[in-house]
Amino acid sequence: MFLSVAYPAVAYDRYLGLVPPETTEELLSIADELKELRIVHLNSTAIGGGVAEILQSLVPLTTGLGIATERIVINPPPQFFQVTKRIHNLLQGAEGTLSPKELEIYFQSIQNVAEDLRRRHVFADAWFLHDPQLLPMARLLPREFDETWIWICHIDLTTPNRGVLDTLLPLTKDYDRLIFSLESYVPDGLGETPSIFIAPPAIDPLAVKNIPLDRDRALKLVAAMGVDPDRPLVTQVSRFDLWKDPWGVIDAFRLARESVPGLQLGLLGLSQAADDPEALDVVASVTEHAAGDPDIHIYFDAVGLPTTIDEVVNAFQVASEVVIQKSLREGFGLTVTEGMWKGKAVLGGNVGGIRIQIENGVTGYLVDSSEECASRIVELMQDPDLRSRMGEAAREAVRERFLMPSLALDYLKVVKAHVMPPSVSAPSQNGYRATKKHALA
Repeated sequence: MFLSVAYPAVAYDRYLGLVPPETTEELLSIADELKELRIVHLNSTAIGGGVAEILQSLVPLTTGLGIATERIVINPPPQFFQVTKRIHNLLQGAEGTLSPKELEIYFQSIQNVAEDLRRRHVFADAWFLHDPQLLPMARLLPREFDETWIWICHIDLTTPNRGVLDTLLPLTKDYDRLIFSLESYVPDGLGETPSIFIAPPAIDPLAVKNIPLDRDRALKLVAAMGVDPDRPLVTQVSRFDLWKDPWGVIDAFRLARESVPGLQLGLLGLSQAADDPEALDVVASVTEHAAGDPDIHIYFDAVGLPTTIDEVVNAFQVASEVVIQKSLREGFGLTVTEGMWKGKAVLGGNVGGIRIQIENGVTGYLVDSSEECASRIVELMQDPDLRSRMGEAAREAVRERFLMPSLALDYLKVVKAHVMPPSVSAPSQNGYRATKKHALA
């Protein structure tokens, strides 16, 4: 019912020079305090989606810091993912309810995983359970000793389906700590316990999709995939999901092309999450909306790529004059961070975690409609100096706040707060807003 994913440790000195010195100093200090602990991260899919991407870098980093860290991926039956995709959509504001049968599938699947974990003697000093798929685990997995249980919610809970939220909210009481990406995602009704912390996600600057890529190489790769390297390109890299609004991106592109002759659009969803059963239907709908337009390049199938998925993503972001992430809901939006790290002006939906990344008019633009998105595309395409200034500011913003060592530091602070509670809470030292209840001290 689960798979343990092994990673070789990554030496921290590879990050030196990429993150602020104060981040390095604080991270190395707290890692030394916690080096006797064992940490386990649980999530629902091995590849695809932001959580999987975070863990494939975070686990080897914390291991390299001297903390024994393991990643476990659950392997429930397909109907579990049908239910949890509905839960995901409902928690982000979709209408509907969960049937008794759906709740039975949800809880029984996690019960089976919990029993398997104990049967195979998996223990940890600190458990990190990621997203609603794993939420019931702390209730269903009996504690064998003084374990710390932490639930991380990566999704946008700004306007949840209240009925479904009220059904699931009691499960949070079984955790010692809760982590949300933004303070605005913390739902009403949690009370004073468990303790709440704010820790936005981050990207790994050492990952293939984020390491420096020569523009000539990038242009050759996009050309191999059918894009004209001599004409301007805008791109959205995103799962094919209704909340990512690929239809609205197409509409914005078509409006912008009226003022930017030869403009091309790339829609990349090559890393679909295994726990997203709706993707094929979305792809079919988006393809129909594109109506065979030769300047709209839709990529869903990774078969026949000229190189790895990650290098293709890197190439499209580097080759694009503007990067788009026009989400309608967004827990954070790692593809926004990726584009900013590459020195691109990014257009993001004015929602959720995108708002804490893009400083409107400084590191990119926040947009509320396809029309506004189109207008900003045209503005940026016609002003290369503006694109360059925004891109430089965007890269520096990511360096200071949204690289993997900063996230590792936040998570270890949460562990320390439970294992070695501070006598006095203090403001976060890495620029993130603390909740009214607890800071990452």
